Amino acid sequence: MSQLEIEETTGRTERKTGTRKALLQAAMTLVGEGRSFTSLGLREIARQAGVVPNAFYRHFRNTDELGLELVVETGITLRRLLREARQIDPSRGSMLRRSVRVYLDYVKANRLQFQFIASERAGGSRILRLAIRTDVTHFTNEMAQDMRAIGQYNDLPTPRLQMVCGLIVMTMLAAATDILDLPPGQPLLEAEMEENFVQQLHVILLGASHWHEKGGR
Repeated sequence: MSQLEIEETTGRTERKTGTRKALLQAAMTLVGEGRSFTSLGLREIARQAGVVPNAFYRHFRNTDELGLELVVETGITLRRLLREARQIDPSRGSMLRRSVRVYLDYVKANRLQFQFIASERAGGSRILRLAIRTDVTHFTNEMAQDMRAIGQYNDLPTPRLQMVCGLIVMTMLAAATDILDLPPGQPLLEAEMEENFVQQLHVILLGASHWHEKGGR
């Protein structure tokens, strides 16, 4: 392949990637304006992205497929950040507080994505609801694996450990709407929310410890 052909191929790939990102961002922009994701049409998304409708079909078969990519992208990045936070210092208190801080910062930095997830989790497309539930399962399983790896709750049977981790994940997911509603420029309110969040997770883990002490009954 000649240098010119390589440059042309690279250019096409970059343009294709740029268009795909523009379509994803366009959908999020419309959601940020108060629109329900399930009410969006592909022509509307394409127009917001500044591309012709046919360009949409070169990337996604329908709006559900676009929504699936948004769910997957958000989940993959957040799972990586939380796994890193759990592995830095395995002590229980430090791990909890650091994980809460990572989550709070990530939700604030990705407001539109979490606004979309919060909306679709409660209603809208069944396909997207199932995708969000699948992502919750991924979070739960990875947390349980990390708990085992750092020697926490080793005597809890795996199904019970997964239940505990599932409660933590669902608590974190439910907190996203509170984080989104937090007024900007209110550090005291944010610190209070963070502390309350940490204490909620402590209560869950305290219950897990008690369950362990009583032989899981």
